[in-house]
Amino acid sequence: TTEHTQASSALFFQYNTQLGPPFHILVDTNFINFSIKNKMDVIRSMMDTLYAKCIPYVTDCVMAELEKLGAKYRLALRIVKDPRFERLPCMHKGTYADDCLIQRVTQHKAYIVATCDKDLKQRIRKIPGVPIMYISNHRYTIERMPDAYGDPRQ
Repeated sequence: TTEHTQASSALFFQYNTQLGPPFHILVDTNFINFSIKNKMDVIRSMMDTLYAKCIPYVTDCVMAELEKLGAKYRLALRIVKDPRFERLPCMHKGTYADDCLIQRVTQHKAYIVATCDKDLKQRIRKIPGVPIMYISNHRYTIERMPDAYGDPRQ
C-alpha cells in the first residue's frame, strides 16, 4: 500500500472553503511594483476584484526586499508602510521572500497570495487550496477561487 498525505478538510474539491471575507492577502514585492507601473491602487483594486474587504499582509522579507531595491522603489516602500497594510514578522534566517511566503501559506491556508512572479506562481499551484492573485491586462485577476470571487474570465 502507498501512503498518501491527507487533504485538508477545508478543501471542497479544489476550492478552499475557509476563505471568506475579509480576505487575507499576502503581497509579494513584484506585485506592488507592477501595481505602481499599471497605476493601480492596491487596496481598492483588490476590493474591486473580490467584492469584499481585503487585508493586505506584508512580511518582513518583502519589506527587506523593497528596502534593498533602493531609491527607485521608494514609492513601493511608502505604499507598503500604509497603516492599512498589516505587518507579519518573520522568524527564519535570511530574507528570501519566496520561501517565506510558501512556508507561511503551507502552514495556514487562510491566505491568498498576490504575486506576478512566474516561478512563485508555479510553486504555489502545487499547494492545494491556495488562490493566486496576479495582474493581467491592467487589472487584478485571481485563480483557484469560486466564480463568485472574480475568477479569471475564460
